[in-house]
Amino acid sequence: MKIMKKVSIISPCYNGAGYLARFLDSLMQQDYADVEFIFVNDGSTDESPEILSRYAARDSRIRIINQQNRGLPAARNTGLAAARGKYVTFVDSDDWVEPQTMEKILLHMQHR
Repeated sequence: MKIMKKVSIISPCYNGAGYLARFLDSLMQQDYADVEFIFVNDGSTDESPEILSRYAARDSRIRIINQQNRGLPAARNTGLAAARGKYVTFVDSDDWVEPQTMEKILLHMQHR
């Protein structure tokens, strides 16, 4: 039986080793804990897969999907197919988020 999380955060990753640690650190610091992180490694040829693996070894909420390079839309679709959350959001691997981001989004949604 699959355990459903409240939020699935999907991040396509391609050759982002230079900024991936900052991005991952920002996601791991989210105040809202009922999340799963799906990182779709879209055929990276740099150290991105190793960096993702190191973070996954420390956090059980992380899932990594490796695929041949098929581009951003295909990587997002791969992540969507794997998502288990009631809600889904995308965050690009060259961005970062503030610690309260998911919590604020969910609170805003409840008031709609």
